[in-house]
Amino acid sequence: MDWDFLSLRLFLRVAALRAIGKAGQEFGFSPATATQRLQALEASLGVSLLNRTTRSVTLTLDGERFLTHAKGIIDAVEEARLDISGGETRIKGLLRVTASSTFGHRYIAPHIAEFMADHPEAEVQLHLSDNVVDIVEQGFDLAIRVGALAPSSLRARKLAESPRALIASPRYLARHGMPASLDDLKKHNCILQGSGQNWLFQLPDQRQKKIAVSGSFQSNSGEAVAIAALDGLGIAMKSLWDVQDHLESGRLTILLPEHRILPDWDVWAVRPASPVLPARTKLFTGFLEQKFKTLPARP
Repeated sequence: MDWDFLSLRLFLRVAALRAIGKAGQEFGFSPATATQRLQALEASLGVSLLNRTTRSVTLTLDGERFLTHAKGIIDAVEEARLDISGGETRIKGLLRVTASSTFGHRYIAPHIAEFMADHPEAEVQLHLSDNVVDIVEQGFDLAIRVGALAPSSLRARKLAESPRALIASPRYLARHGMPASLDDLKKHNCILQGSGQNWLFQLPDQRQKKIAVSGSFQSNSGEAVAIAALDGLGIAMKSLWDVQDHLESGRLTILLPEHRILPDWDVWAVRPASPVLPARTKLFTGFLEQKFKTLPARP
């Protein structure tokens, strides 16, 4: 085939920017030269990759299919280059990352500038949402997820622990008392996140016990649950990283610490099940793993 890797990289940038001229500028190409390279790529493949109008450029169905292959080819070449060069860390290209809103704001966003200073030719898109997105369908290279992972075809790597604890404010405990046992939780106002009304624990003797709890406030937002606990509304179940500052300041107190909350939660790097791990994804994952060493560990 009479195409080169530069034409593949150009195609990837056109797909991302939806503009031939703007993508071509990044490679020092005039619009005419960029167009010629793309036309040569299409001719070599025998298909049309792009729908061109005077206002926009979009991918054809064949273009969408080829996009995945093109990414894989570029990633494989980059991985081979790094392997042969003995681990050189100069990377290029766009890295698309998704994470939950609270965790991403606190533990990922503050480190982005440092990563990009170390890798000035890299680009990072950070998508923060409390909704779990389909990273394959939406084209993400990496998802940072907190919790217990459901079985899937995706590849996952544990980056850190995310132990949880029962917490409440001194104001709530002054009014309602400190629970002395797990069964006492049934008599308390419990702040619920999502639809989970059954809390599972591991007892000191390794047996498990499920407690059906109830409460007057429920939210799908971890931040809203934390605020409600701080305001004295009830007892909540929270990751230690999410409330560590409030525990240290005395605004929140840990309850029944001898009982371990199940299932165990961890911080995971999740990526599509490609046999090739792109260098930019590998380096960013390792970078975050180092930063996450400051997270509270499981007792």
